[in-house]
Amino acid sequence: MTSANQAFLTDFTSMSSIGATDGGGVDRQAATVADGQNRNWFRGLVEGLGFSVRYDSVGNQYALLELVPGAPWIAVGSHLDSQPLGGRFDGAYGVLAGAHAAKRAQAAMANATDPAQFNIVVINWFNEEGCRFKPSMMGSSVYTGKITAAQALDTTDPDGVTVREALEAIGTIGDFELSVAAYVEIHIEQGRSLEDSAISIGLVESTWGANKYEFVVNGDQAHTGATIIADRQDALLGASALVVAAREIALKHSTAEHMVITSCGEFNVFPNSPVVVASRVNLLVDVRSTDPDVLAAADADLHARVEEIEKMANVRIERGAEHAWGAKSYDQAGLRLAGEAADSLGLSHGVVRTLAGHDSTNMKDIVPTIMLFVPSVEGISHNERELTRNEDMVAGVELLSEVLLRIVNGEFVSASDTTQDLITESTVDA
Repeated sequence: MTSANQAFLTDFTSMSSIGATDGGGVDRQAATVADGQNRNWFRGLVEGLGFSVRYDSVGNQYALLELVPGAPWIAVGSHLDSQPLGGRFDGAYGVLAGAHAAKRAQAAMANATDPAQFNIVVINWFNEEGCRFKPSMMGSSVYTGKITAAQALDTTDPDGVTVREALEAIGTIGDFELSVAAYVEIHIEQGRSLEDSAISIGLVESTWGANKYEFVVNGDQAHTGATIIADRQDALLGASALVVAAREIALKHSTAEHMVITSCGEFNVFPNSPVVVASRVNLLVDVRSTDPDVLAAADADLHARVEEIEKMANVRIERGAEHAWGAKSYDQAGLRLAGEAADSLGLSHGVVRTLAGHDSTNMKDIVPTIMLFVPSVEGISHNERELTRNEDMVAGVELLSEVLLRIVNGEFVSASDTTQDLITESTVDA
């Protein structure tokens, strides 16, 4: 193994110790103490490598590596926050890989005849996971104009702490702004198609479409022993029926060509007492598919079932906040560039789709974007047992380095076609 690859693995081990859990994962939810410690660790690492670090108004962290003064910027990144009891690879691998790949690209350009056409910025997007603050992919959603900074900053966690308060507490909020010409992200697959096919690299051609809903099922609190069934307005019954309906809809609408996936990822019962009929249940339901028409049909079915469940359980179901993204292709020129880069390194590769949402899901809507996957063992993710093997991690860093090198040399986007970047110094510089 090369010294550069060993250095990456050493840094990854160090990073994984921050917020480490007993089960081998990490708990670094957005803007918690552990997330702040990890952000500061990353800042120290990249500043030692010659990057400068800034923060924007919603806590996105930018590590800037200037190759040519005044040149436009190419972004590479992912996220450092995690799920509760999450895996140590999800997101964090992509951020660290981006930093190492940027340095390798810089070293390669030092011997080049022609100067680089772009500078490189590594972005750690705030709150990609969406577990403490909703919605997920919050930082990149603000960057791409899908939600406002004010909306994000005013969002509260279950304890009533706002995003602004949480970011101020860990000292990673500023007023930096930067426009970029293109975006690259590498991530663990969080599925098992690459492992099943014995392929080293996934070239992501498109996202699945996803509709995510917050539902509130309203019933009426009552005694579980003294209240007869006919008189009950059981919110837990209604919510449970909604969870079952979501699974039935997935089975009903999936075809050989287009799969539907539905899930309930969060479920809160009130008052959650053993002798009280539930008065309220808050839950999240999401519906995903590769095909927009199939997704629309499954989605319509879900909402029709809501009306049926209201009548069956004698409850009222409110539809709250929503978060959605459509099935959409990534840049085809980027797909070809990444495939050629993989060929040049002798890395096996195949075209895949992403079931999960990533910050690239947002970025591809505003700039040319490349999304890459490395294998996940058994497809396990959002779990302490999440694992990507060392050889797959370093292969991904090698590919990402080659991709960035080609991009800064102008093989993906042209520097002459980009607009002048707007850069405002962060108020958090020290």
